[in-house]
Amino acid sequence: MQRIILFCLIGILFMIGCNDASVTSSNISRAADQFEVYRRVVFYNGITDKYILSVEGYSSIYVDQLDKQLELTVKTGPRQFVKHYLGLSDNVTYFAEQLLPAAVSDARYRVIFKPSVIVPNIDLE
Repeated sequence: MQRIILFCLIGILFMIGCNDASVTSSNISRAADQFEVYRRVVFYNGITDKYILSVEGYSSIYVDQLDKQLELTVKTGPRQFVKHYLGLSDNVTYFAEQLLPAAVSDARYRVIFKPSVIVPNIDLE
C-alpha cells in the first residue's frame, strides 16, 4: 500500500508543471533529433551584417558550450548524413526556423528506445 501511495505521489509531482506547450516543445525537439523536422539554419555575422552559411533540411542541432560551437547534423538521404560545425563568437550567431509543421502529441511525452544503440557496431583495424 505504501508503494502505491509513493508511486502516486511521484506521478503527481511529475505532472505538476506539465502543460501542452512544454510537452509539445519536448516532442518537437525529440522529433528533430530523429531527423523528422525540416529546418533552415542561418549563420550570421553581426558586424558585417552578412549571412555566413544557410542550411536547409531535416536536421539536428547541438550547441557545444565547452567548445563554443554549433554542430549541425543534416540528413541528406536514406542513411546519408553531413555534419557542419560553426564556431560561435561575439559577432557570429545563428538562428533556426522550422519550415514545415511537425506531427507530435501535445498530450504525451515521446520516448525513443533504440536497441541497436545498446549493442554498437565494432570496427576492428
